Amino acid sequence: MATWGFGLRAKSIFALIAACLLALLPAGLLGWQLVEGVRDHFGEAFARNYTQLKREQVLGLLNRELALARRLASSQLTRQWLLDEGDPAKKAMALREAEAFRLDLRDHAYFIASAFSGHFYFNDESKPFSPEPRYTLDAAKADDSWFYATLRRPEDYNINVNVDVPLQVTMVWFNVAIRDRARTLGVAGAALDLRQFLAEFINTAEAGVTPIILSRNGAIQAHRDTSLISTNQAGSSARAEQTLAGQLPEAERAALAGAMDAAVARPGQVATLWATLDGRRQLLALSYVPELKWHVVTAVDLQAAHVVDGDWLNTAAAVAAGTLALLLAAFVLAVNRLVIRPLRRLHKSATAISHGDFQVSVPVDGRDEIADLGRAFATMAEKVRAYTGNLEAEVRQRTEALEAANRDMRLAHQKISDSIDYASLIQRAILPSQQLTQQLGEHHFVLWRPRDVVGGDFYVFRAEGTRYLIGVVDCAGHGVPGALMTMLARSALDHAMNRAGIASPAEVLRQTDAAVRAMLQDREMPRALATNMDAGLAYVDLENRRMVYAGAKIPLYWSDGDSVGSAPGDRRAIGDRRQGEYADQGVELVPGRTYYLVTDGFLDQAGGELGYGFGNGRFAELLRTVARKPLREQAEALDQALRAYQGERSQRDDITILSFRFD
Repeated sequence: MATWGFGLRAKSIFALIAACLLALLPAGLLGWQLVEGVRDHFGEAFARNYTQLKREQVLGLLNRELALARRLASSQLTRQWLLDEGDPAKKAMALREAEAFRLDLRDHAYFIASAFSGHFYFNDESKPFSPEPRYTLDAAKADDSWFYATLRRPEDYNINVNVDVPLQVTMVWFNVAIRDRARTLGVAGAALDLRQFLAEFINTAEAGVTPIILSRNGAIQAHRDTSLISTNQAGSSARAEQTLAGQLPEAERAALAGAMDAAVARPGQVATLWATLDGRRQLLALSYVPELKWHVVTAVDLQAAHVVDGDWLNTAAAVAAGTLALLLAAFVLAVNRLVIRPLRRLHKSATAISHGDFQVSVPVDGRDEIADLGRAFATMAEKVRAYTGNLEAEVRQRTEALEAANRDMRLAHQKISDSIDYASLIQRAILPSQQLTQQLGEHHFVLWRPRDVVGGDFYVFRAEGTRYLIGVVDCAGHGVPGALMTMLARSALDHAMNRAGIASPAEVLRQTDAAVRAMLQDREMPRALATNMDAGLAYVDLENRRMVYAGAKIPLYWSDGDSVGSAPGDRRAIGDRRQGEYADQGVELVPGRTYYLVTDGFLDQAGGELGYGFGNGRFAELLRTVARKPLREQAEALDQALRAYQGERSQRDDITILSFRFD
């Protein structure tokens, strides 16, 4: 009789223990196999990800240095100097810019070599700066053959790796050809010392993980055990014990060679294989870096590595999952008689209460937990009856408050929209569209498309008799922050034109830059409000038939329908972190030639099948096809071409084109 007095918890535990005893043995075997499978699966994923991470660390370091070296080689100042190497002014400007690049390079060293004179200019932080060549290259010297080989190669750059194992020095040289159209002017580049990087690469705190670097032929280039590192750079005649294949049993070496070939065939992907290394079964993951002709290898001992944390928890989970089906049948049979039937009676009463029948009787007979639950339900039904009335009143109050809040929100939204619309009217009021129409008439057009209701682009025009100053300005940002910057920029431009006149666009830019910096010097600007701006200004003197142009990152384009030309803007924006230098450029004022000033919102607009920006080349070809049309038709053609290219993609930035022509 005492057995029938057991509580619900005791009855459930008794049924579960009986079912577990029946399924314990097969569940244990299945669970052990499942744990091994899970460890292998996660181990392979870990090895792949770890190898890919190490490879990306190598590439990230190389790509940054290569990008800086290519920018140095593509510098207009460097090309102009090498074309006229004897000009001291061009030389000083080119080397000044090269020094700026040197500070950004990791090892603070660069070189420039001339294809005409053979002079080799080199500067690093170990010696004082020298504008003179360190030495002169000679095609007859074997040590200088790299330079002449680079000049002959069709590719733009090459990367050389020089490994000196006795000195534990690994140097990577980036050699970038300096070209002017089809002519090669010389070679520029940088050097990178990988000693510290390789030391960090192989010294990992991960237990059971051994990072290795192999040459293309399998010779070990980096390893914790320095006695295994090959002293032969090419690796073609490395001793067997200094190759990864030499560390494996002979039967596994063919599989390693196949994995290395697969990694070479698919750079960027990871090849894996199981091998016996240091007497233990380990997983090897390989990824090839073609720039260095290196294999990045990770050896993972799954018995030692922490691939899956908490082995006991995983084992318990695996056993529980494997025996769930067996336990379910036995446990349900026991619980159905001991638990489910009483609960069904309680459920019937609870359902009636949920429908609002608080007078229903709840079964409370018995001495177990279900009986206690029934008595608690009866008490709850009484309390719910009392709470329901209070809850309905509170809901009505909250609903009224929510409706009032929604009304206030709609009113605030309307005020914001009205304010932005009013700001758009103000912004349009500062645009000189009426003055342009009065002075130039059909000899101009303006395509002005803010991304939002208000934007950060605007255009300027000032006339003094038959002399005009025409320009466009692209303030950083768009929307309300960009619109605020246009007000500041317009004020600074007006101040600059009043002080400097309009005959020198470069001086107007300098005065504008000074005015912007003076306005913002002692003010804390919001983070969302950037303070730099691109600008392009053209001074036109119709009486003397001449034009002068100066730009801050904005070029001046022109076309007569047969060809397209441009005058580049200077490299620094107005209000930039580093103060820019702006110079006037004389531009031929040719009858029938159309001139264009365009902000980067047009050139950077994403579109096409791949979502690339419109680009300078596509824009120049478009100008050539429309240049002979009337300016009104040109505006429509440019707008239609951009919209067709943009397709369904949203507008990325504010767009402005100001075009003019004098017949």
